[in-house]
Amino acid sequence: MTTENKKQAAAEGALDYIQVGDVIGIGTGTTTNYFIDALARIKGKIDGAVASSEVSAKRLKTHGIQVLDLNSVSSLPLYIDGADEATRHRYLIKGGGGALTREKIVADVSEKFICIADDTKLVEILGAFPLPIEVIPMARSHVARQLVKLGGIPELREGFITDNGNLILDIYNLEILNPVEKERELNNIAGIVTVGIFALRPADLLIIGSESGLEFIQ
Repeated sequence: MTTENKKQAAAEGALDYIQVGDVIGIGTGTTTNYFIDALARIKGKIDGAVASSEVSAKRLKTHGIQVLDLNSVSSLPLYIDGADEATRHRYLIKGGGGALTREKIVADVSEKFICIADDTKLVEILGAFPLPIEVIPMARSHVARQLVKLGGIPELREGFITDNGNLILDIYNLEILNPVEKERELNNIAGIVTVGIFALRPADLLIIGSESGLEFIQ
């Protein structure tokens, strides 16, 4: 089974959690794209979707799925998104696609956050994947200096601007032994909009696609 097949299987597995009349939060990325495509088959079951990025919003609209503004939604029963890394404690690194701020907002609003991924994303310790951090442009150098003090090696994501008009620093060499503590610490650096650690609000359920089928971690 290829990695793409595993991603697709995990995405299909999340369909079982959708209830009639739900408004679904939708993340960003290749695995989420498989979910959007699968969701199109049962789009009559839901009342619409909230997208975490312009890219996902466009894909949803292409399938004829109504995209709603988060401010107009009173509740969000379910949020579906992928991850760049995930642990069995359901802590995540996200932001490889650069949509981490809106992803974190939608995840925080949602009642249930389901993370869909293939088994290559499952790790013991977060940090092998460079940690994305969204920063205010004027604070780029300041934030980078603070991250160097913490042992990280920051690298500007060249030619990339977030949907919010900000920059992404990808942080290498940062072993994240305590994700909750590290997320809090980085949140306190002036100029950081969002850090790609999802630990203060982890996933409620991981659906992992593997050679042997689907694994559910909760």
